[in-house]
Amino acid sequence: MTLGSALLRLIALAALFGFLFGFDEGIIAGALPFISTTFTVTPASEGLMTAAVPLGAVLGVVLAAVYSDRLGRRRVLMLCALVFVAGSILSGAADGMEMLTLSRLLLGIAIGASSMAAPMFLAELAPPAVRGAVVSAFQLMITVGILISYLVSLGLAPFEQWRVMLALGMVPAAVALVGILRSPESPRWLVLRGRDDEARATIAKLEPTRSPVDIEHLVKEIRANIAHTPDAARWGAFLAPRVLPVVVFAMVLFFLQQLSGINAVIYYAPKIMSEAGLPGVHAQLFATVGIGTLNVAMTIVAMMVVDRMGRRPLLIGGFVGAAASLAFIAYTFATPENDSIIALAGLVAYIAFFAVSLGPLPWLYMSELFPIRLKTRGMALAACANWAMNFLVVFLFPVVLAGAGAAVTFGIFAAFCAFGVVFAYLMAPETKGVSLEEIERTLEAPVG
Repeated sequence: MTLGSALLRLIALAALFGFLFGFDEGIIAGALPFISTTFTVTPASEGLMTAAVPLGAVLGVVLAAVYSDRLGRRRVLMLCALVFVAGSILSGAADGMEMLTLSRLLLGIAIGASSMAAPMFLAELAPPAVRGAVVSAFQLMITVGILISYLVSLGLAPFEQWRVMLALGMVPAAVALVGILRSPESPRWLVLRGRDDEARATIAKLEPTRSPVDIEHLVKEIRANIAHTPDAARWGAFLAPRVLPVVVFAMVLFFLQQLSGINAVIYYAPKIMSEAGLPGVHAQLFATVGIGTLNVAMTIVAMMVVDRMGRRPLLIGGFVGAAASLAFIAYTFATPENDSIIALAGLVAYIAFFAVSLGPLPWLYMSELFPIRLKTRGMALAACANWAMNFLVVFLFPVVLAGAGAAVTFGIFAAFCAFGVVFAYLMAPETKGVSLEEIERTLEAPVG
């Protein structure tokens, strides 16, 4: 179907928050080698500063879950952009590790809240026929943001301008702020607040091909769904016998996604290259850019194959490939030769398997499996699991790396992926080609 220009602009704008997410995740990798020449950095302080983003994101997810229905998706995203601008400026101006850590905590709050609000905003704006592709744009832009941050780091590395690297995040954040100020609110939220006339006007602007009759029918449908929802979404509903397995599956899958070590690789790529014996910061950053490029390319591949191959075989295959790749990397680090090219090849294979499987599938499963009445809070639970384990892995990685060495560290990641193979084989359902309504009928339990 043809999308209206107003809707296309909103899709691009909401996806820009995914870019901010990815940019901040990746930019710290290029800045870390130079931060350590400015401040006194220990493995613990390095881990805490780097992990401040996922720690703040846990709080951001909770805030978004609480306030998205009170303030609206648009206002939450507006606040996210403002906080991101402030966090970027403070990061670039930091006079010590303490201020840098606090500024990155701010950035984490913005990233966590937008990781909830932006996909929700996109899903509520997009017509059903293109909703999957539209929401996937947010995930794709995360990988694009990571790649661009790596390129920025590479360009600024000769000048050792880590402050500029971190402060540059304010530019896309400012663009997002201007864009969201000029954007309409989600029609669903407008109906939720009893502002049906504004909802009709927004739908007509976003979908100009809809007739007034179709628009009225859609508004009535939204109102009917809302009337069915409010009192149902209690936290106790997640303990219901037929819902609890979904909660456990989603949260464990996100734990395993992070315990595969992906964000240790994203945040600490140059450090890993150094451990592998690749000489010089510039060579390490060049290799890091290659990893970022592969991450984007394989995420596009994932979008192309997930509805053909199915979720279950792709998830099992992803865990198998990631476990084998990480075990290969661990073995390379354990050998006396420690060949940097061989280690890099293993890292490339790991990124490929992760990006095509373990990266997108937990988010996709989360959006499909939770019943509609529990989706907002279910997404918050799963996202909190993701960010909490993200924090632990990113915080502990430099500490474990310094204490136990790279071989043991990557061996631990490989072991968790091996467990993931068994977990996916026993627990992962197949939802390819199954409607959301049919999925909900098989899982629905009393929630009152």
